[in-house]
Amino acid sequence: MYKVKEVANLVGVSVRTLHHYDEIELLQPESITPAGYRLYTNQNLKRLQQILFFKEMGISLQQIKNILDRPDFDQLEALRMHEEMLKKKKSRIDTMIQTVQQSIHALEHGNEMEETEMFKGFDMKEIEEHQKRYAEEVRQTYPNDLVKQSEQKTSQYTAQDWKRIKEETNDIYQAIASHMSQGPDDPEVQRNVARWHQFITNNFYDCSIDIFRGLADLYVADERFTKNIDKHKEGLAVFLSEAMIIYCDEQQK
Repeated sequence: MYKVKEVANLVGVSVRTLHHYDEIELLQPESITPAGYRLYTNQNLKRLQQILFFKEMGISLQQIKNILDRPDFDQLEALRMHEEMLKKKKSRIDTMIQTVQQSIHALEHGNEMEETEMFKGFDMKEIEEHQKRYAEEVRQTYPNDLVKQSEQKTSQYTAQDWKRIKEETNDIYQAIASHMSQGPDDPEVQRNVARWHQFITNNFYDCSIDIFRGLADLYVADERFTKNIDKHKEGLAVFLSEAMIIYCDEQQK
């Protein structure tokens, strides 16, 4: 366990920042001692690492909270995206160092640099485009009105709310996974698909049948969703997608 000052020294952020993260429920300590000391675990530090990476990408604290608290958040996939972004930044810095060195050499020897050489490394377009794509990725999957609905609802959620949502998500996935041998049209599978449909509406946004059908496609088209769902049981994403399509067809008869 780490006290708040120890975390601040370890990470390089202020105690005040950590207190703020606690207040907005972005990063809450594992426990608070009777003396009032906030105590953080290694798991809390992993979450803080993600927060700092997302901040580096220009994402707001509220958006970071929404991303990290989602039941389908994939930490490994997020780290891979962070790595890609940082490599681009490193490449740009390396190029700028070369430009500085060439400028020094040119001045020392009284030479003129080519105009194109003088500004190598200053072009931020690629990084800015990547940052924009990265920051907006959470929005690209759904229409804007759904994103707004979801953000409006989830911005009010407490850590306890997210715990309940995660538990119910896992419960629904496990219930469907346990009946995979019965086929996607099995009554019990369909009952839990209906439960999943209602769960999304209750907790995130008004999920119409058309949107629900779109999610069925997304679960197999986007490997991040597929991998996350398949953590519960291999092949569950495809099975769930098929079951959701059957459910949608039945609802639209």
